[in-house]
Amino acid sequence: MHVSVVLCTYTEDMYPHFTEAAESILSQTYDDVELIVIVDGTQPVYDRVVADYGDRDDVVIECNEENVGLLESRNRGAEIATGDVVAFIDDDAVADKQWIERLIRAYEEKGAIAAGGKMTPEWVAGKPSFLPEEFYWLVGVTHRGFAEEPGEVRNTFGSNISFRADVFAELGGFDVDIGGRKGEKNLQGGETELCARMRTEYGQGVWYDPEAKVGHKVFEYRTKFWWLVDRAFWQGYSKRAMKTYVKTGGDDENEFLLRLLREFIPHRLQRIVKKRSQKELLKMIALLAFTVSVGVGYVYSSINYSPVIKE
Repeated sequence: MHVSVVLCTYTEDMYPHFTEAAESILSQTYDDVELIVIVDGTQPVYDRVVADYGDRDDVVIECNEENVGLLESRNRGAEIATGDVVAFIDDDAVADKQWIERLIRAYEEKGAIAAGGKMTPEWVAGKPSFLPEEFYWLVGVTHRGFAEEPGEVRNTFGSNISFRADVFAELGGFDVDIGGRKGEKNLQGGETELCARMRTEYGQGVWYDPEAKVGHKVFEYRTKFWWLVDRAFWQGYSKRAMKTYVKTGGDDENEFLLRLLREFIPHRLQRIVKKRSQKELLKMIALLAFTVSVGVGYVYSSINYSPVIKE
C-alpha cells in the first residue's frame, strides 16, 4: 500500500521541530511513503521547506495563500495525496521508525478503514511533578485509562491517525466549520467529529495499535499549572461543542469519568495515605483542579457556544 503522510506547519520558530518531524517520516522502515507538506500561509517557512526538501521526489510541498487553520490544511494535504492511505502528524511530533509499518498492518491484517496509535511524551523541559497520568491528554499524550491493548476505539489523537484515502474522501475530510486550531484559537475535536461520522457511515471506528508510536514534544509552557487549567477549560468547552455535531458522542468521556471517580481517585487517595507523599498529594490536587476546569468549560459552552448552521 502506498502511504501519504500530511505534515502541516505554520511558524518560523517551529521550523527545527518541523524538520525533525519530516525526517522521522522520511526514515521509516516502510518504504512506500510520500510526505505532503502544507505550509499554512507563511511564505518564509515555505521558502525554507522548498530549499531543504524541494529536490526530493518523495516530498510534495504546498503553501496556502493565507492562514486557514490546521483542519483545512490537512484537508488540502489529503486532496494532493496519492496514497491508498493518508496519515497525519504534527510539526511538534516525531514518529517511531516503525510507525507506518505498524499502521499498515492494521489495514492489511485487521481490515481497518482507519488506524492510529499511541502518543508518548517527550518532555522538552522536564516532566512536571504534579501532572497526573490521567490528564496526559491535556498535553496531547495518551493518558492512563485509554485503551491498553490493540482494538477498535472511537478516535486517536490527530497527530497519530490515518484513514483509507477513499474513506477520507467519501466523508469529505475534516469539518472545518467546527473550529480546529487556527492561530491562537484553542478549540479541539476535528478528529473526534470525523471519526464519529465515519462510524455512522461505515459502522467502524479506528483500529488502535499501541505499538504504532508517535512522540509528542511537551514544551515548557505546556507544563505550567495555569496553562493546563486553561487547557482543561477549553477541552471541556470543546467536548460540549462536539455534541452539536456528534449526536451519539460522549461514551468515551463518560466511561473515563466513571473510571476517574471509581478507580483512579480512590487509588490515588490510598497512595497518599500509605506513602504520605507530597508528590502524590500535588497530583491529586491537580487532578481535581483539572476535572473542575473541564466541567466549568463544558457548562460555559452549553450556555455560550453557537454552532455553524449549514444550509
